Amino acid sequence: MSDPKELIRRMFDEVINQGRMDNLDEFFVEDFVDHGPMGDMHGRDTFRQMVEQWRAAVPDVHCTVDNIIAEGDIVGWTVHTTGTHTGDQLGFPATGKRFETVSANIGRLRDGKAAEHWAEQGMFPMLVQLGVIPVPAPA
Repeated sequence: MSDPKELIRRMFDEVINQGRMDNLDEFFVEDFVDHGPMGDMHGRDTFRQMVEQWRAAVPDVHCTVDNIIAEGDIVGWTVHTTGTHTGDQLGFPATGKRFETVSANIGRLRDGKAAEHWAEQGMFPMLVQLGVIPVPAPA
């Protein structure tokens, strides 16, 4: 895919929002690396498993991509994510609560596909909203 901005938009819409795993090879190189909050994930298949796990825990997940900036093989963007935590697949029991976060992302492309990704994914605010991490009381 030649337009990096269109790649990012379609990737989130088709893979994350729609859960379409049949076209990951269109968006990601086989040796894709995600540098996320749980450490590095290596490989397109590992990424597939993570998305399937995430969608099982938050089946109504919806991501809106904004602020896409592309220069050469580097792309930056923000993602507004909403969803309801109804599954146990995130490592803690389902809370039934909705959350809303914003993440900042940087990606590196190779041959028109995602090769590497770094993100501040808004995990802490999500865990607070779900009640998994308590909000500290004022001193």
